[in-house]
Amino acid sequence: MTTIIRITLKGIFRDRVFQGIMVTACAFLLIPVIASLSMRQVTELSLTLSLSLISFILMLLAVFLGGTSLWKDFERRYTFSVLGLPLSRQSYMIGRFGGTALFVLLASAVLGVAAFAVVSYSSFIYPSDRPIVWSTMAVCIIFDALKYILLIAVAFLFSTVSTSFFLPVFGTIATFLAGGVTQQVYEFVNSPASKSLAPLVKKLATILYYILPNFGAFDLKVNAIYGLPLTAEGLLLTAAYFVVYVGLLLSVAAVIFSRREMR
Repeated sequence: MTTIIRITLKGIFRDRVFQGIMVTACAFLLIPVIASLSMRQVTELSLTLSLSLISFILMLLAVFLGGTSLWKDFERRYTFSVLGLPLSRQSYMIGRFGGTALFVLLASAVLGVAAFAVVSYSSFIYPSDRPIVWSTMAVCIIFDALKYILLIAVAFLFSTVSTSFFLPVFGTIATFLAGGVTQQVYEFVNSPASKSLAPLVKKLATILYYILPNFGAFDLKVNAIYGLPLTAEGLLLTAAYFVVYVGLLLSVAAVIFSRREMR
């Protein structure tokens, strides 16, 4: 499995999709200039733009690398030669997932260093009245990476049930968009303002809330930007949710992949 992880990492570094997406990281150079247009909240705007750019780049990496990893192997007939070795299908799939997830962690670390440099520069040139909580910013980036590793697991699940490029990529995007608002929808349908909604709509919203991944739980940007405190209990619950949900997705994907016909 470690060999598959290593091969996956090498393949990602050579992938044109990765190279094109990483060009987007050059936008970090523009953040201090854009943030300086805000006369009173330069540091806060630098934080917002930096964290948003990291989230956007990681999302692109998760969707396109996670959604095309297995698909490219099938298209190139690489899967058949690898599975001819003494390696189970489950180990192969988890190795591909592990390599992609590890790359997202490495990318988030590099992008995090760039964000720290940009915010440090902005805060030095335009000192802020509100102190920057660097530890909270670091935790925010870590949980952002966990969110997109969860999204990669979703992409791999779609990849095991489809032979085309479209379902893994667009299905992952749709799941990401839906999973980002499930918390707000759930809170709305259980509030007094939802009295006019039909009971069936409320029930469907509740079912989707428990089925779809709650990506909003990993978003800590507000805490990082305004220095709001984080609770250890909340972070542990989110981390446990990540482990359980990724485990379930990979388990289902492994079962489907093990029974899939190879053509």
